[in-house]
Amino acid sequence: MKRRSLGVLGVAGVALVAGALVAAMYPRGLRRRWLHWGATAEEVARRIPGEEAMDEVDLVTTRAVSIDAAPGHIWPWLVQMGSGRGGAYSYDWIENLFGLDMHSADEIQPELQALMVGDELPLGPKGPAMRVAVLRRNEVLGFRSVDGHWLWLFALHPEGATTRLISRNVIIMPRGSRVGHLAWRVVMEPGSLVMERKMLLGIKSRAERTAAASVLAV
Repeated sequence: MKRRSLGVLGVAGVALVAGALVAAMYPRGLRRRWLHWGATAEEVARRIPGEEAMDEVDLVTTRAVSIDAAPGHIWPWLVQMGSGRGGAYSYDWIENLFGLDMHSADEIQPELQALMVGDELPLGPKGPAMRVAVLRRNEVLGFRSVDGHWLWLFALHPEGATTRLISRNVIIMPRGSRVGHLAWRVVMEPGSLVMERKMLLGIKSRAERTAAASVLAV
């Protein structure tokens, strides 16, 4: 008996059905924890300057961490982030599997601190660029992809002796791609949590170290 090839459409259909089944099995509470790790309900609901520029949004993630440091000790680590710059303070080896040229810095680099609205930071040597969209020193730093489909915001909210660092991703999915939407939900959503959690904790440890060093230097 001859076996028939599924063909491209057949494979896509199988992938779509499989993805739909996996997505349907996600407990809602678990998905919420993936999308909003570390963030309070108030932080999830709070608008961050820059979001008003995004319409017809498909996905919003809000993740947060408490840092025992003032915003001024956290800001330099945010400003120097980027491909070929200070890295993302996450798993460099995973980032570099995709050719993103990430090398997480362990020191504040003065030459990378002069960031301005409109500056473009490429994602890897050949990747698309992220443009600085919002820059309010020690308050909000935001990057938007040049195609306008992705906005990544960092907000700093002092709470007594600590600061809440909030990372928000606002994403518009490609229209008419159900397979792409399912792939994002099944693969990218949990994957982004792994990477972003590591990033937030990486910023936390670096900022707390520099804050402690500044106290000892007084």
